[in-house]
Amino acid sequence: MIVKPLDDRIVVRPAPQETKTESGIFLPETSKERPMTGKVIAVGPGLRLDHGERAKPSVKKGDTVVYGKYAGTEVEVKGDQHLILRESELLGVMEG
Repeated sequence: MIVKPLDDRIVVRPAPQETKTESGIFLPETSKERPMTGKVIAVGPGLRLDHGERAKPSVKKGDTVVYGKYAGTEVEVKGDQHLILRESELLGVMEG
């Protein structure tokens, strides 16, 4: 199954959750926070504007993005968790 996003929606694979802290302490499942970064898997064609043309998306497949903690809708694709977000829910693109 492949998810093809519509309009200004983006499919993101969240970054893996950290299992231990930088000091080496292992985190239990209950204390792990939902990741707020991920890799763009697919991008829709862009939001349709009032005059009928589409706005070009500002991200592309392969970009690493930052999004809000509770943004998007979680979906499972081929056993992996993904998020479907609107482009406006993205907070930024990570570079470098």
